Amino acid sequence: MAKSSHVLKLNLDIEREVPVHTAIIAGWTGRDKVALEKHIAELEELGVKRPPSTPVFYRVSASRLSTSPVMEVSGAASSGEAEFVLLKHAGRIWVGVGSDHTDRDVETYNITVSKQMCDKPIAPDFWDMASVADHWDQLILRSFIVENGERVVYQEGTVASMLSPEELLGRWDQQFEDGSLMFCGTLAARGGIRPSERFEYELEDPVSGRRIVHAYDVSSLPMSG
Repeated sequence: MAKSSHVLKLNLDIEREVPVHTAIIAGWTGRDKVALEKHIAELEELGVKRPPSTPVFYRVSASRLSTSPVMEVSGAASSGEAEFVLLKHAGRIWVGVGSDHTDRDVETYNITVSKQMCDKPIAPDFWDMASVADHWDQLILRSFIVENGERVVYQEGTVASMLSPEELLGRWDQQFEDGSLMFCGTLAARGGIRPSERFEYELEDPVSGRRIVHAYDVSSLPMSG
């Protein structure tokens, strides 16, 4: 089993090493069936087959998780997706934000393989789930890309668009134990899915005024055959 360890800050506390041995990507998690169908349709335009059922859980290597500000990818056909993430550590559930960066060319023939092709960025800050549980649906996911030299909103909406953490963890058919981290689904992209040399993503709590913000630059390696 692949393992990784990351320097994270839990509840704005001091930084600490947090081990992760199980990384899960939950796909097709939309609570709103109309919005879910829109996301399925935009992926179909890229050649991605419809899922056999929803949600679907993909496994990726925990070593793919990264807090680095730079990501190297093969070619120029990958793109990010802002998602809230759940982490189990010290017997508690923590919530943060990450990007399910995916190779879109590979995704057209095998989604599981496409998930493994790219690193999975996560922001190093996490909140205790208990601190946001009573107003969960008000949390806002947002992402930006740089396009034609301008920073533009790429995704924006509340986490109410996705299944709740309780339902997602309930549908995961294994124990969500310490050292587990789950990406929990995304929003439709404004203007369609497309690559960018920079991806910025955040999770906002409008009740407390807190935000978790992170970003990374994308460096495309040449394709030599």
